[in-house]
Amino acid sequence: MSGNILIIDDEIKLLKLLGMILSQENFNVKEASTARSAMTMLEQHPFDVVLSDVRLPDAFGVELVRSIKTKYPHLEIILMTAFGNITDAVQSMKNGAYDYLVKGDDNEKIIPLVYKALEKVQDNKSKIVQKTNVVKGFGQIIGTSPLILQSKKLAEKVALTDAAVLLTGETGTGKEVFANAIHEGSERKKNNFVAINCSAFSREILESELFGHKQGAFTGAVKDKKGLIEEANGGTLFLDEIGEMPIELQAKLLRVLETGEFIKMGETKVSRSDFRLIAATNRDLEEEIKHGHFREDLYFRLNVFEIHLPPLRERKEDLKILAKNFIDIFSRKLHLSSLEVNPDYFKTLEKNDWKGNIRELRNAVERSLILMEDNILDAGSLPHYSDKAVPESDSLSIRYLEKIHIQKVLQYTKGNKAEAARLLEIGIATLYRKLEEYGLR
Repeated sequence: MSGNILIIDDEIKLLKLLGMILSQENFNVKEASTARSAMTMLEQHPFDVVLSDVRLPDAFGVELVRSIKTKYPHLEIILMTAFGNITDAVQSMKNGAYDYLVKGDDNEKIIPLVYKALEKVQDNKSKIVQKTNVVKGFGQIIGTSPLILQSKKLAEKVALTDAAVLLTGETGTGKEVFANAIHEGSERKKNNFVAINCSAFSREILESELFGHKQGAFTGAVKDKKGLIEEANGGTLFLDEIGEMPIELQAKLLRVLETGEFIKMGETKVSRSDFRLIAATNRDLEEEIKHGHFREDLYFRLNVFEIHLPPLRERKEDLKILAKNFIDIFSRKLHLSSLEVNPDYFKTLEKNDWKGNIRELRNAVERSLILMEDNILDAGSLPHYSDKAVPESDSLSIRYLEKIHIQKVLQYTKGNKAEAARLLEIGIATLYRKLEEYGLR
C-alpha cells in the first residue's frame, strides 16, 4: 500500500531516521521541522498520514491535530512524544488523532500503525464521497410494491405545489422520509427543512420550541430563542405525531396556518413566517376529534392532501431490497467486508409481521450484523429468532447489545483499544470503564 506521509519533528536526527524508515516501505515521505512549514506543505501537496511530535517550536501538537483535521478531514494523524502523558493522550484522541505513541517505547509500532492509518484514510475518503453523493428526495424511498409506488406518486405530485400535506400510517412506516422527499421535490428545497416530534415534549417546552421565546419569558429563559416556525421561514415545517399536540397549542398553530402570524412566548409584537406544513400521525384523527382530543378546524386545515403510507406487512415484496439497503449501510458503519448472506436470512425476515415496520426492520438488521458469526448473516443472526442460549430479555437489552458490539469492535481492531474507542465514537477512558464493567479484560 502506497501513501503520502508527512513527518513533523524538530529533532532533525529523528526526523531523518523516520523519513528513511518510511521511505524504505515505499511511502512518499516529506519532512517538516515546524508546524508553520508543515501547514504550508499540507496546502501544496496531497498527504494521507501525518506523524507529528507533540512538542514543536511553534505549536502544541495536541492542538495542531484539531487544526489539521478541520482543514483536511480525510487525514489521519499519529502523535509522538518523549514524555508519556495520559491527559495529552486523551485530549489528542478527542481532537481527532489516530493514535498517540511514546518515542522509544513504541517505535516498533510505527510501521504497522501507519498501514492501519492508511486503511482508515481510504475509509474516510469513501465516506466523504458518500456524503457528497447522499441520496435525497424521492430516491430515499425504497420499494417496488404497488402500494409504496402509489404513495410515492402522490407525494411527487403534491411536492410541486405549496399545499399542506398530512401523512398517515403506523409508526415506523417512513413518514419523515416522505416529508423530506416532498420538501426536496418542492421549490422550497433551498431553504430549511425543520422537523419536530410533538410527542417528545411537554406543552410548555413544545410551545417554546415551535414559537420561540423572549428572555425572561419563564424560568430558565436566559436569552431570546428562535422558534422552529421562524426557522422554517421560506422552507418546510414537519410536525411528526401531530395527534399528540396539546389542544391548547392546536389553536395557536391554526392561527399561524391561517394568517402566517405568531407571537413568541413573553413577546407582545407579532412575527410572520412563510412556511409549508407537512404533518404526520399514526392516530385516527377523526376518532380523536370525537373524543375532544383534536380540533376539527385544525384537522380540515391540515388535511388538504392526505397520503397514507402502507405498513411493511402489506408490502413484503419490498422486504429484501430494504434489508439489503440496511445491510450496506451498517456494513460500512461497522467496517465489515466480504459479508455473506444466506437465503434463510431473508426467509426468516419474511416470517415476521413487523409491527414496528421499517424502523423495526432497520434495528433487526443492525443487531444481526453485531451478533453474526464469521461474517455470515443467517437465520441465527436475527435476535428475535435466535436459538442461542442467551435469554430473549437479555439478548434485546441495551447492556447486552453494547457488550457484544464492543467485543466485535475489539476483535476487528485486534485489541487496539485506541482504535476501538475511535470506531465506537467514545473516549478512551469511557472504553476502559466499559471493559471493566462488562468484564472484558
